[in-house]
Amino acid sequence: MKKLGMQVEQIEDVQSIVIKTPKGNYVFDSAEVSAMTMQGTTTYQIIGDIRFEPAAPEILKEDITMVAAQANVSEEKAREALVATKGDIAEAIMRLSST
Repeated sequence: MKKLGMQVEQIEDVQSIVIKTPKGNYVFDSAEVSAMTMQGTTTYQIIGDIRFEPAAPEILKEDITMVAAQANVSEEKAREALVATKGDIAEAIMRLSST
């Protein structure tokens, strides 16, 4: 590969790799990583098992206050319901009202 102008280097002791996206994180645990450099550009190759961790929805203070008022519960319980329903206000109110 050196004759082609390509250098390959194994990156040692990789513990994890996280690729962050708006929808969540792709996590590689104990991955094998190679760095390949050719014509001044470095490309990384990742080999390993991947898992996807969905992003937690952003829970707005106004949503918590509204759910708490509508379901007649504390803001803490309203926030827990919003997290459980991934930010769905109507579903959170329905869940809290039915208990």
